[in-house]
Formats: sequence, structure tokens, C-alpha cells
Amino acid sequence: MKKVYDNAGAALDGVLFDGMLIAAGGFGLCGIPELLIAAIRDAGTRDLAIASNNAGVDDFGLGVLLQSKQVKRMISSYVGENAEFMRQYLSEELELEFNPQGTLAERMRAGGAGIPGFYTKTGVGTVIAEGKEHKDFDGETYILERGIFADLSIVKAWKGDAQGNLIYRKTARNFNPNAAACGKVCIAEVEEIVPVGTLDPDNIHTPGIFVDRIIQGQHEKRIEQRTIRAA
Repeated sequence: MKKVYDNAGAALDGVLFDGMLIAAGGFGLCGIPELLIAAIRDAGTRDLAIASNNAGVDDFGLGVLLQSKQVKRMISSYVGENAEFMRQYLSEELELEFNPQGTLAERMRAGGAGIPGFYTKTGVGTVIAEGKEHKDFDGETYILERGIFADLSIVKAWKGDAQGNLIYRKTARNFNPNAAACGKVCIAEVEEIVPVGTLDPDNIHTPGIFVDRIIQGQHEKRIEQRTIRAA
């Protein structure tokens, strides 16, 4: 089965539809599938629900989909670097489901493992727990969180092969492996596609069984907050 596509637009062809749920890898601007995000913007797909740690910044990453008003709902942990995100939320233009970061990561992991829900202590006694099932285990209260089963996963890796095996580099791994596993369709963009058999099986982070399509591209890899020491 062919998995390698020429570009992001070709890889997304026939996959996108209005109102879909997309799980996106990345943390801030680190390890984000920037080429696929740009292609989704160009495709004009609307009323999207996106599960991602955050929404990038105002003019990069998932922030560009907020600017174009293509996102209806975000499932996120952190919104502090995106003024448009904040504006749309406060003006009730955007639905937002806040998730603790560990809970969001586990919801994606659970979805990828076929687990519909799990109990966690995180969020008990806060607004996070409102409307959710509570259950006691060994004298402690837990809340039920649902696994995320996305229509599409978009991730960014360092290296991949034609079978879709992926290796992420250092902190750019972040949410990517969990996001990759929880989508009905997973599309990965990589910095380099290497020959099959080149990657050490012990170092593969996402096995190719999870990946349906893969592209190679040039990435800007913008830095959110550049902090330097005085000369």
C-alpha cells in the first residue's frame, strides 16, 4: 500500500470533511505538523474540533486555523501564547474544553489503545470534574475521562520510512506518538524519508501500522519565545 505522498495537500485529499475531529501533535511550536496545518487552512475545511495541547501562536501553527475561523472547538491544555484564541473564547466564538496536560495525553493514548475511558484523580474538586462520573477507589475519589478517537491524526516526526515507521527527535516527541495512534487516519510529515530497513526497530517511536500517509518537507520550526543571554 502506497503511503508516501508528494505534498501535504495530496496527502489530505479525500480525508478532510467539515465538522471532523483532528488530533494534532506538538507542544507550543515544537514538533507541530506545520505543513499539514497550512494545507488544512488552504483546503477551507470548517467547523473543526481539534485536540491539541495548545493552538500555536497567532500567525503560526494551529493559530492560522483560528485566524481563518475554521475551528469550532478546541480540546486543549494551554492557551496562553495565542491572543486570537483568547479573544474567540472570551467572546464565545470558540468552544473550549480544558484538559490537564497529562489527562489530554492519556486520553489520546487511551484512544489509540481502544480504551473508551479511564479514571483519574486529576481535576477532582475543580471545574474539570463538572458533569463527569465520580467513583471511589480505596477511599479516594476519581473522575471518568473519555478516550479520544479522532477522525484524523496529524503529526510531525524527524525521520520516517515508506512503511510509515517514525522517529521523533528529543522534545519534539511530546504529544506526537499519542496523537498518531488515536486517529482513524494518521498523516505524518517528516524532515527525511529514509529507505525501509534503515531505522533501528528498537528506536522507532510510532510503528508504521498506525500511519496511513507520509510526506517529506522543509520546516520553518519557529521558536515561540527566544531567550538569550546578554553579551
